[in-house]
Amino acid sequence: MRSRLRRLAVILVACTLAACSGGYAPVSEQSLGGRAEGPVPATYKVRRGDTLYSIAWRYGMDFRTLARLNGIDSRYLIYPGQTLRLKGSPRTVTTASTGTKSATSSPTKHERASTTRSERSASASSEVAPSGPIKWSWPASGPLIGRFSGGSNPNKGIDLAGQVGDPVFAAASGRVVYAGSGLLGYGNLVIVNHNRQYLSAYAHNSRIFVKESDSVKAGDKIAEIGSTGASRPMLHFEIRRDGKPVDPLKYLPKKQ
Repeated sequence: MRSRLRRLAVILVACTLAACSGGYAPVSEQSLGGRAEGPVPATYKVRRGDTLYSIAWRYGMDFRTLARLNGIDSRYLIYPGQTLRLKGSPRTVTTASTGTKSATSSPTKHERASTTRSERSASASSEVAPSGPIKWSWPASGPLIGRFSGGSNPNKGIDLAGQVGDPVFAAASGRVVYAGSGLLGYGNLVIVNHNRQYLSAYAHNSRIFVKESDSVKAGDKIAEIGSTGASRPMLHFEIRRDGKPVDPLKYLPKKQ
């Protein structure tokens, strides 16, 4: 009995020390697309500040697949209050040139008036560099403190240590398709579309210097490191291929 009580006391002390060590929950467990949130729902109701890209990112989908499911053309326009299907068969796309009827509902006059700037700029944000090899570079200079992992405790990217205010750089050329704080667990987040197949994300920033539809080049300063959505200053960096997380260390150059 005494030995069991002693072991329990040791475990409690160890847990207390771990809680005080400044650790953080992996972003994948806090985000709406993570394991802790359960299966992807059948539908999603668009909120102010959402973009098609951020919704696809939230649920681990390719933005092109999400557009096809909802009959959305290449302008990728959405509006607050719109219900998007996350599962099912593709719907007919509505285009201004053909007038093809879409099965998705159209915004009312009030909804069109309340559409946010980021949604209005979605058509411009779809225009990125053509498909081809991407030359990746490191988004920050700090040491690696978290690696990509799967399984029961996944990390959908890598984590780089830093001080508040340290620069965050675009890892490759592309166009900003999201800049905001609407994705749970990511804090102030920037998402860049590189060539329609690859997107990258930069999370937990203290300040963001770009907005949706801005063009960026590799090495451009787009943000500063912070601790929004995390318990310590750091950069959480992800690369997604066709909507799915991949290990950034397989794409980034070897550090000297």
